Amino acid sequence: MSSPARFDRGHTDDLLSFLTASPSPYHAVATVAARLEKAGFRQVAEVDAWDGANGGKFVLRGGAIIAWYVPEGAGPATPFRIVGAHTDSPNLRVKPMPDTGSYGWRQIAVEIYGGTLLNTWLDRDLGLSGRLTLRDGAHRLVAVDRPLLRVPQLAVHLDRSVNTDGLKLDRQRHLTPIWGIGGVREGDLIAYIAEEAGVAADDVAGWDLMVHSVEPPAYLGRDRELVAGPRLDNLLSVHAEAAALAAVASRGADLPHIPVLAAFDHEENGSQSDTGADGPLLGTVLERSVFARGGSYEDRARALAGTVCLSSDTGHAVHPNYAERHEPGHHPMPNGGPILKVNVNQRYATDGSGRAVFAAACERAGVPWQSFVSNNAVPCGTTIGPITAARHGIATVDIGVAILSMHSARELCGADDPFLLANVLAAFLEG
Repeated sequence: MSSPARFDRGHTDDLLSFLTASPSPYHAVATVAARLEKAGFRQVAEVDAWDGANGGKFVLRGGAIIAWYVPEGAGPATPFRIVGAHTDSPNLRVKPMPDTGSYGWRQIAVEIYGGTLLNTWLDRDLGLSGRLTLRDGAHRLVAVDRPLLRVPQLAVHLDRSVNTDGLKLDRQRHLTPIWGIGGVREGDLIAYIAEEAGVAADDVAGWDLMVHSVEPPAYLGRDRELVAGPRLDNLLSVHAEAAALAAVASRGADLPHIPVLAAFDHEENGSQSDTGADGPLLGTVLERSVFARGGSYEDRARALAGTVCLSSDTGHAVHPNYAERHEPGHHPMPNGGPILKVNVNQRYATDGSGRAVFAAACERAGVPWQSFVSNNAVPCGTTIGPITAARHGIATVDIGVAILSMHSARELCGADDPFLLANVLAAFLEG
């Protein structure tokens, strides 16, 4: 039986605002936290003792957030329903000694983060965002959301074969952005960023800074049926999950499970960090939640045995110009609904039981869905799904939204798919 749809095109309108407000993982989790606080959730500190009170709570750590809602009547062994995603996207990140340059150009030294499409960062107006760490250990978010940097491509007159032999980029030499002309001055960039953040440069002890495109996300096409924007992989999922959790918590009294949002950092480079899915953060939060409600190790084991996770990440829509790269019998399309991601070699965690869980959530939400599997000759990527399943022994299903230009500085999806995904996630969290 279908449940009433909570989300419509207004959800996609809001996604565009969310993408703009979230140029870095640190901004993304801060934006999610602010929205959850507005929905009645409260932040709990990891260093404090936790209580077993009902209601919504969340933990922030760097570029990760774990949020959960304990309904009335939840016992120590009540299982969880988890929606998982990641907050990071491939990009260019500022090196420890950033001030560089040559031949009269002032430049910024950057390191390549994740498997980005390098050419998409060329000839694009770029800002800088991230966080500063102050001497007292506090963090300050900063976002310069205007044209500040640019990675200029070599003119065709100086590379006559570029259109026949293809663009060849040296990751060290060819991707250093310019931000002015003149002599190189050590400390110049951090002094500028500190001023933007409203702190003294001498108070800055560390930084985690990255470039982002300043071109805003937008609807695309004659009928505005597509969305073009940065960081759809995977802030589209983070946004949908936050909206679904807040909506489900608003009716929370009769929930049979404890709904959870888990958004991790560092998925794009393997998830092995204290804020990544391969770290202890999720397991620690779930365990402490059980213990705070008076539970034992036995209760924890029972709760996790009944837990299910939907790992939501973007997948590949069939590309009209490269259809031969896709599996012939599986051609996901934009606005065709969320995709179920399958790989028998466990690059995705989905199995037949997981398919049944996802299909039931889609049916309850009244949302169509599609299947994605890779061409046998084209190895597929992976997600937080297999990591979550293996690390915590949690039944996990990999899903997402079909997009084009994955890992580009600017990606493309259907305008309906974000709210279709949010409706499925809400139906799943209701149990």
